[in-house]
Amino acid sequence: MKNYYIYILASERNGTLYIGVTNDLIRRVYNHKNKLVEGFTKKYNIDMLVYYETTENIEAAIIREKQLKKWNRSWKLELIEKSNPDWKDLYFELI
Repeated sequence: MKNYYIYILASERNGTLYIGVTNDLIRRVYNHKNKLVEGFTKKYNIDMLVYYETTENIEAAIIREKQLKKWNRSWKLELIEKSNPDWKDLYFELI
């Protein structure tokens, strides 16, 4: 089964957030970290992986991504702080 990831990147603790979905989390975050992705994350230097979820269903992943994007900022921060209170860059735990 293939895994899909819903992820949140941050520019810094309590900084600008970006929510995305991918089927290869390590590659996707690597691309963000190395500024290979044009747009919002590159412009605002958003490259810290602070939260992610896994699912085997792409439709569920897309629905969850859209849901999180609609949340207000305080809910997103609370979600991050529940599983990653120190705002560690989780990318380095994956590689």
